[in-house]
Amino acid sequence: MSTPRTAPILVAALVLLSGCSGVLPGDGTPTETSTPTDRPSSTPTAAPTETEAEATYTQTPHTGCQPGAIEKNGTCQAVTSGGNADIFDAENLSAITSERTTVDGTPGYLARPADDGEYPAVVMIHEWWGLNENIEHMADILAGHGYVVFAVDLYDGEVAANSSEAARLSGQVRENPDVAVSKMSRAVSGLRERSDTTDRVASLGWCFGGGQSLQLSLSDADLNATVIYYGTLATNESTLQRVDGPVLGVFGSEDQVVGIENVREFDRTLGEVGVEREIYVYEGAGHAFANPSGESFHPNDTRDAWGKTLTFLDENLRTNESAT
Repeated sequence: MSTPRTAPILVAALVLLSGCSGVLPGDGTPTETSTPTDRPSSTPTAAPTETEAEATYTQTPHTGCQPGAIEKNGTCQAVTSGGNADIFDAENLSAITSERTTVDGTPGYLARPADDGEYPAVVMIHEWWGLNENIEHMADILAGHGYVVFAVDLYDGEVAANSSEAARLSGQVRENPDVAVSKMSRAVSGLRERSDTTDRVASLGWCFGGGQSLQLSLSDADLNATVIYYGTLATNESTLQRVDGPVLGVFGSEDQVVGIENVREFDRTLGEVGVEREIYVYEGAGHAFANPSGESFHPNDTRDAWGKTLTFLDENLRTNESAT
C-alpha cells in the first residue's frame, strides 16, 4: 500500500479519460443535443433473489476501438495523456487524498476528500485498458466533488498498453464474469462499512466498465444508482427487473459497438419494468465520443454528459446536503 497523498486537484495536471480509445473519423463538429427519456412514475418491480456475485448476462466482446479507427496493424492505443480536464468541470475542487489499496479484499485506487466527514461513495470501473492513470485522474476529479471514489482493479495490477493486451485482459474477465462481480460487490459493501462514507453507493463505468457497471447493478450489491457510459447492455425483461435504479445511460447515436436500437430497447424495457432512468443519446456521436484522443471526440457533448452525471449522482446519493 502506498502512502496517501494530499493535494488539491490542479486542472493543468489532470489527464482526461472517457470511453475506449479509437473512434470513427468524423467531421469534427460536436453536437450538444441529447435526448433524455421521460422518467416513469411507477415503482420498480421487485427483484428476485439471486446469489451474490452471479453474473446475469454476457457482454458482447469487441475490439475496444471504434470500427474503422483501428490501425493497419490491428491495434489501437490507450490514452495516457491529453489534458482537457476542463471538460470534466475540474475547477474549484476540494483537496483530496488518494492511495492504491484494497477495500474488503478488492484491489483498486481510493480517492476521497481530505476534510474529515462522511461522503457518498462511487465504485468506478475502468475501460478495457485497466486501472491506469486516466482512471485514477477521473477518480480524483470526482472525489474533488465530494465523493469517496474507489476505482476497482479487475485486472489484478495489469494494465494494457495496446489493444492486444487489452483484449486478453478483458477476455479473461468475460470468461469468468462472476469473479469480477464478486470483486465489485465486495467493494460496495466495503465502502458502506467505512467511517468516512454514508450508506449510499453508486457504480460508474465507461465502455467495458460501463458493461461491468450494469453487471454490478444486476447483482445483490444493492446500489443506490447506476451510471453507464456506452457499455454493452442487457435488454431482457426478467434480467432488467434486477437492476438497481435509477439508471443514467450515456450513448452516441452513431455508436457501432452499442447500437442505437439496442439502447432504445434497453430504455424501453427499463420503462416497462418500472425502473427510473435517464437515457441520453447524443446525435452524431460515436462510440467513445467522450475521449479526446480520437477524431470523433465531442467536447460539448462530453461536457454536457459529465454535467448530467454530476447532477444525477448529487440527486441520488446526497439526501441531507446541498450538492458540492
